[in-house]
Amino acid sequence: MCFVFTCGEHTFRKEIEGYEGITCQCHNCGNYSGKVIKSNPWFTFCFIPVLPLSIHGYQDVVCHICNFAQPLENRADVQQMKGGGGGGGPGIPMQNGPPQGWQGQSPPPGQQPMRYG
Repeated sequence: MCFVFTCGEHTFRKEIEGYEGITCQCHNCGNYSGKVIKSNPWFTFCFIPVLPLSIHGYQDVVCHICNFAQPLENRADVQQMKGGGGGGGPGIPMQNGPPQGWQGQSPPPGQQPMRYG
């Protein structure tokens, strides 16, 4: 009589509450495909989850293109986006005047057409 048992590991993943729908830049490949995910790894026996390998799980920023994972506590920019963002930094200042470097000058005069011959 021969019995075959399979043992392994399966990770259950879900988005963290407050970070739903937030997409951020991956620090590995540079693509804007990072999502905040909570991962809970489990030991499996015959494809049935038996024991959790971590009690609290892992909160990571995971890129779905290159599969790079970075702990959420190392990403202050993503933590500021929790609940829709807006918290923490001054953000991008609004400009009420002309573009930077313009300083009210008139545009440069056009060049004379080139003459050949």
